[in-house]
Amino acid sequence: MAPSSASSASTALNTIIPLVQIGDAYSAHQKARTFAARYLKAKNYAVAVQVLFESAKELLKAGQQGSGTDLGGYLVDAYEASGEKITEESRGRLTQLIALTGAEGAWRSALITKVIAWSAKASECPAGDPDLQHYLGELFYKEGDFAEAEARLLASGTRDSARTLAQVMFEWSRSGAEPGAYASRGVIPYLLTTNILAARTFLSHFLSLVLAAQPNLLLQQTSVPITPDTPGSEMWVTNNPTLNFLQLAIATCQRADPQANGGAARNAWVRLCSRYAGGVGTTTSAGSRMLIVGGGDMKEAIAALSHVYFNVTPPGSAAANPLQDMMASLFGGGLGGDPQPKARRAIGRGRGRGSASEAATALD
Repeated sequence: MAPSSASSASTALNTIIPLVQIGDAYSAHQKARTFAARYLKAKNYAVAVQVLFESAKELLKAGQQGSGTDLGGYLVDAYEASGEKITEESRGRLTQLIALTGAEGAWRSALITKVIAWSAKASECPAGDPDLQHYLGELFYKEGDFAEAEARLLASGTRDSARTLAQVMFEWSRSGAEPGAYASRGVIPYLLTTNILAARTFLSHFLSLVLAAQPNLLLQQTSVPITPDTPGSEMWVTNNPTLNFLQLAIATCQRADPQANGGAARNAWVRLCSRYAGGVGTTTSAGSRMLIVGGGDMKEAIAALSHVYFNVTPPGSAAANPLQDMMASLFGGGLGGDPQPKARRAIGRGRGRGSASEAATALD
């Protein structure tokens, strides 16, 4: 900030902060808005940003969530008016205000919604700035709000977020639930957004946690190669069909060439889906059975993945945009900060845990 700008910000803050300190939050809030409006009109964005941030911070520290988050929202407006892109500084200011707001009431939710909406434009990431989403995912995870943490970490899509999501899903599954259901909630959305690296990272960390806690899931004590010509492509063979399917699905999607009408990867995908899910369509083929968890939701996911990676349109599928439809279904709507996170539909159990021969033949 230039010396003159720093002086202007100090002059304004020397008027505003003492009002907060004597408990006159209303006057402090109004003066902060007045000063900021004046500087924004003059296109002195740096001063407006400084005044809004420092004023919001002091109001939030004083327990004035309403006034503080209102100025936080105005700060976002100032960033948008200035054409500001996401930087370490702007991200740090916003995360400070979110942290200071606290979880009580709807104030933080409203601020998060506005911050993410702006960051989607400022970072050119449709789901919002990945680092902001990761911060929010970790915040909700630490608060025990696993459903909201899940949505944020999936939206982030970074390797760090994938690792954290694996920890979230592992802890969420500790009640004795089917581990494949929680593995699916990480792998399938990442694959639908073609984020194979995140899918692999998530499942690797999830499996390391689950298999350490439940070693009886393993059918053999060492991993086995999925494809001999792909270094590092290995899987743990378990007695859980869903865990086996997800490992093979990631490896097969990684080899996909959507421009090819045939090819080894496409044929392998069709065989994989036939073995574990009764085919690539949204209904189960005659004489087949659904070995993996998820029922109709998983069938729809497989149909969408077939289209995204292998250009396969399953019979009877009329979805114009299967990726968009599936993501809407998985997230239950947008990623805005709803003060009462909507419960997501649970993924049900499959119709069989599988046997050693069923898991091993998936490698053929």
